Amino acid sequence: QSCPPTRPDLLNVHLVPHSHDDVGWLKTIDQYYYGVRNRDQHAGVQYILDSVVAELGANPARRFVYAEVVFLSRWWGQQDRATQNRVRDLVQQGQLEFVGGGWCMSDEATTHYGGTLEQMGLGRRFLRRHFGDCGTPRVGWQIDPFGHSREMAAEFAQMGYDGLFLGRVDYQDKMVRGQCRELELLWRGSSSLDPPKADIFTGILPNRYDPPPGLCWDQLCSDPPVVDGDGPERNVDEVVSSFLRAATTQAEQYRTNHIIMTMGSDFHYENAHLWFKNLDKLIAHVNAQQSNGSRVHALYSTPSCYLQELHRANLTWPLKTDDFLPYSDGPHQFWAGFFSSRPAFKGYERLSLGFLQICSQLEALAGPAAREGPHGCGDSSVLREAVAVAQHHDAVTGTERQHVANDYARRLSGGWGSCQVVVANALSLLVGSKDPLVFCNALNISVCPLTETSTHFTVILYNPLAHRVSWPVRLPVNGTCYEVTDPQGHHLPSQVSPDPPRATPCPERAGGAQGELLFQAFVPPLGFSSFRVRQLSREGPQDPPKWVLEESGPLEIQNEHLRVLFDPLTGHLREIQNLDKGVSLPIFQNFYWYTASAGDAASPQASGAYIFRPSSRPIPVAKRVSTALLKTPLVQELHQNFSSWCSQVVRLRPGQPFLELEWTVGPIPVGDNVGKELITRFQTPLATAGRFFTDSNGRQILERRRDYRPTWNLSQTEPVAGNYYPVNTRIFIQDEKLQLSVLTDRSQGGSSVQDGALELMVHRRLLHDDERGVGEPLDEPLVVRGRHLVLLDPVGAAPDGHRGRAQELVTPPHLVLAPGEGPHLRQVSWRGLPGSPLSPPAQFSGLRQALPPHLHLLTVAPGGSAGTLLLRLEH
Repeated sequence: QSCPPTRPDLLNVHLVPHSHDDVGWLKTIDQYYYGVRNRDQHAGVQYILDSVVAELGANPARRFVYAEVVFLSRWWGQQDRATQNRVRDLVQQGQLEFVGGGWCMSDEATTHYGGTLEQMGLGRRFLRRHFGDCGTPRVGWQIDPFGHSREMAAEFAQMGYDGLFLGRVDYQDKMVRGQCRELELLWRGSSSLDPPKADIFTGILPNRYDPPPGLCWDQLCSDPPVVDGDGPERNVDEVVSSFLRAATTQAEQYRTNHIIMTMGSDFHYENAHLWFKNLDKLIAHVNAQQSNGSRVHALYSTPSCYLQELHRANLTWPLKTDDFLPYSDGPHQFWAGFFSSRPAFKGYERLSLGFLQICSQLEALAGPAAREGPHGCGDSSVLREAVAVAQHHDAVTGTERQHVANDYARRLSGGWGSCQVVVANALSLLVGSKDPLVFCNALNISVCPLTETSTHFTVILYNPLAHRVSWPVRLPVNGTCYEVTDPQGHHLPSQVSPDPPRATPCPERAGGAQGELLFQAFVPPLGFSSFRVRQLSREGPQDPPKWVLEESGPLEIQNEHLRVLFDPLTGHLREIQNLDKGVSLPIFQNFYWYTASAGDAASPQASGAYIFRPSSRPIPVAKRVSTALLKTPLVQELHQNFSSWCSQVVRLRPGQPFLELEWTVGPIPVGDNVGKELITRFQTPLATAGRFFTDSNGRQILERRRDYRPTWNLSQTEPVAGNYYPVNTRIFIQDEKLQLSVLTDRSQGGSSVQDGALELMVHRRLLHDDERGVGEPLDEPLVVRGRHLVLLDPVGAAPDGHRGRAQELVTPPHLVLAPGEGPHLRQVSWRGLPGSPLSPPAQFSGLRQALPPHLHLLTVAPGGSAGTLLLRLEH
């Protein structure tokens, strides 16, 4: 109702003032908000909001759109009531429009859909709470992410958005679309949802998100202001002519007599008076030309008002069913490096997303007392906001400066600390005990002081999934023999695996533990099980597990589902046999590194945080690996040493229908002054015909074809990087009969560069900047550890395996420890659950029964008001 009138007989140019405020990039969130460290980048978001609100109040015709709710929420909390009411009026009048609506403008290539929904929900709840219906965004505003995913389009459509605007698409794609007038389209976000459930109108902005050349009037710009006096500096005629040329040229690429122009850019409008005064003049002088025959009408507008006019045009738009990945802004310039940049932080972000679900669930199950219980005061919102910030397109992507990456990790760490209090309180309330609980945060490097020094302790394992889970527990210990009892008091099989001999490949543990206690735990859906652990003696069993070095006989590991063979001469993986399905596949796996392009005068583009540009064929880390083999009733594993900085454990446990590869990489050596991009590659004889498959943000699966794009004829300049795609949870190859799937525990770049081969980039260390603004090389001397799960199945049976396993990797069970005998469960009757036991065992489930396999419980969290729950279910 508040949209300005347009002229149906003229070309209407919708001018959209906006400021794109990165939630961290060259500076941290705090530095951007307050405007400190301006030597790095001049930006102060608090002044932008101050200035814009004042300038909108000066002229009711002016409009402004804003996206980043994390900054808005901080600014809002610092305003007096009069200012807040003034802002509400601007929103009600349509002068201030919120777009996007998320806590940040999230990345689309390296995020998981669970994280996207968390940050969108957080931002939208804030806007709805403070601004009502008029503050609820109707337009997606993804103007800066480096490529766009189909899953994100489906989410915007299902959340009820009217349209979606994009800033960055591949330069070849944009050129072809401009020539065909297809820069505006209908994007079908899902092949499984009936249209139009996942359909959304999508517009590609003409100038990324900047104003046309010569028409930038921010204090950060160098273009001259509009001078409309009679003196020698008068330039208004030239400015108007420049604007009319830009509008006419742009109109040739779009289908209606309405076009959109973004008037703003990164951290613009700190002095909003400059922008608005010049835009006022521009609009007045452009429209005055209509009396001289001009057919152009300029107006302040918003994306919603622009969309309304396109809707009224009642046209049929071109249809798109794939995604906008990978993104390239020129020949040899594929932004595929960030799919793998900063793998340690990518892993931390994914772990944090899973722990947030656990924290939220337990807070919901135990009630408000979980925030202020026997272990102190905690709050899940601290981690929720940190996880939301981590979805930003310069956060989880790894494209921020090092001190900003450190700040993102600091925020996640603070959120973990607050949520651990909530988890401890909730568990204590559910079991009726105030006994202390302990979190071991360094289990990934086999460090846990409690288990290393105690002779008896309790393990509480919480399962956030809505079905029963079997999960391996591994704890560093110094004893040689332990007794483990399950919640019913039955003895569980367990063992202590000693460290491999020092001559073998395994990186030494950071702590002083002599071995690892292993046992298999079973946990009910949305609940926990308690296991008592007691050291029996220092002597240990009569026949402790023994390592076999460089075995001369057949080198293999096996359980009831899989048999895995290794080359006895080289130590590399050779073959996987699926014993259940009676199929087998020769598979060779090794680690390689690409030499990162350093850029030179002849070919200046270098590999960097954003861009992947290899300058060599992949070089094997090792042609032969040293091995150490361990076979016990609870685990069979082969330790492979590829170099002093690259090793892997190949592991099978009883009941495990997949092969686990736990890789440890780093610090990547650069003493030769060569940046390196490390991959793991699987080579098979599968006839894949140039096709492979990757997930889209962990939810949908998309087919990829080498050197091919569905919507234009690709001119391929980078045969490796140009075929890399984001892999959020899984990638697979197949022929007519067999499928090889590899699941990841974090987002990574992946591809099938050759038929029958599949590769994933696990780590990068670079010595040059790629000149995309970050201004420093991605030189991280970190050791990174991660997991790949490998599944071999007949094609028809494969989805049953990889989908559920991928969910377990995203939201895995979590360990909490208690010293001694741990909390003693007393008689409890959990609120509202019919059939609660009078004397509950040492386990608990928040569900009366497990959900069927096709239903996933995505979110259980406290609702916005007392006594309510936020519940997200998906098919």
